[in-house]
Amino acid sequence: MADHTQQHAEAPGYVYGELSRLSQPQAKKSPVDYSRYQTLKIEKQDRIAIVTWNRPAALNTINHQMHLELEDIWLDLQRDEDVHVVVTTGAGRVYSAGGDLKAQRESLVNNTFYVNHYMARRLILNILSIDKPIIAALNGDAIGLSANLVLYHDVIIADEDARLGDPHVRVGLVAGDSGCIVWPMMAGLAKARELLLTGDLIGAKQAESLGIINYALPKEQVMPKAMEFAKRLAYGPTRAIRWTKVCYTKRLRDEVNMVLDASLGLEFAETFGRHDHLEAVSAFTEKREPHFTGE
Repeated sequence: MADHTQQHAEAPGYVYGELSRLSQPQAKKSPVDYSRYQTLKIEKQDRIAIVTWNRPAALNTINHQMHLELEDIWLDLQRDEDVHVVVTTGAGRVYSAGGDLKAQRESLVNNTFYVNHYMARRLILNILSIDKPIIAALNGDAIGLSANLVLYHDVIIADEDARLGDPHVRVGLVAGDSGCIVWPMMAGLAKARELLLTGDLIGAKQAESLGIINYALPKEQVMPKAMEFAKRLAYGPTRAIRWTKVCYTKRLRDEVNMVLDASLGLEFAETFGRHDHLEAVSAFTEKREPHFTGE
């Protein structure tokens, strides 16, 4: 009879297979070179990597280049043996205002490449692949894709005046890049349905009260608190911490496997480039209210 246990153990993403593989002595890996990153700034100190979204003049919005770098950074951080904990933050006055609508408009008008289904899927799967704790230090608003990525972090510490939300519907798009996964899990189904259907933002204090984030603090306390927490984890029982994360992340993986492809497929097939999306992007760049038709 076939050894099904062994077959499962060798399957990618199977927790016992990961245990078996990662418990073995590993060859020393070459140092990770972060110099290629242009829209993210990576600094390392005290076993901690600080990743800063670094397009402050554009409110750290996500263009094609930043999307590619956000896809790759989690893989580099995972293989960096000097890093035990990751802290993310934003340069300037916000964490990130979400997708770069100006870049989207140029892409739509010129029929050029911006972001596709594969890239969006790769980003979510890659952030799920890192077993090191990730702490968000929200120095300001986190909107759209950036908010969704923040909700994949393990601890979220926010400026009490910051806002979070997934306003995909406000720009005529299905909430495709995992908003339909993380918001129901973090905010509860009733509140998540309200937020996803309206695209409304939620303040950090309310998010804290609902258990969506861990702390809402005065702005000047956010990064010190994040670093204090990161150091506690970085110098703690790191093997136990990382494998604990592997266990609770399996619930997220199950949700991603069930929902992500459907939501991305509907976003790109049914709404991207349609009238309401084009109207919303044009209205944003022209600084006027959009006029939706449902098309």
